[in-house]
Amino acid sequence: NTVSNLIFILPPICGAIQTYKDGLEKRYLAAYLCLTAVGLGSWCFHMTLKYEMQLLDELPMIYSCCVFVYCLYECFKYKNTVNYPLLFLLITYSFVVSIVYLNLKEPVFHQIMYGTLVSIIVLRSVYIVLWVYPWLRGLGYTSLTVFLMGFFLWNVDNIFCDKLRALREKMPPVVGAVTQFHAWWHILTGLGSYLHILL
Repeated sequence: NTVSNLIFILPPICGAIQTYKDGLEKRYLAAYLCLTAVGLGSWCFHMTLKYEMQLLDELPMIYSCCVFVYCLYECFKYKNTVNYPLLFLLITYSFVVSIVYLNLKEPVFHQIMYGTLVSIIVLRSVYIVLWVYPWLRGLGYTSLTVFLMGFFLWNVDNIFCDKLRALREKMPPVVGAVTQFHAWWHILTGLGSYLHILL
């Protein structure tokens, strides 16, 4: 589960370097770097299993989604302009979610706030690929499908964790390793998020 976070770290670093070389807008650089931060935080959490490191995993998920939302809602703007009202709204959302989550320490709250952002991202992306840039449908649907496959496996792992663990003990080590669905959640959501930044 630790090493599987490399998909959140290496491709986005390459994307950030290419974005910088191509002189693209800073919002795309921010998107790649935020995805890298999610990977680094998740790496630290899965390596230590400490609460402080869990926050480094979960809070950047909120922040990166806010950057993705900003990028999606700014895809029709003039180059090098800033939408300050949207920026203020997303920063406020991030701040409020962080404060409430640090006080509540309730995973369901985080999941709902994260799920809300992902829903906004999905709806906006579908709008873009259906009515604005239809030639991007392949990339849009691929990123969504890969991400949702990861989400599905994460839920399977959460629901059937004990049964899967018992089953893995009876399997050869290599087979047991590839049935770590939480690691597949990292791989597939990392890849899906990277493809979404490309979109």
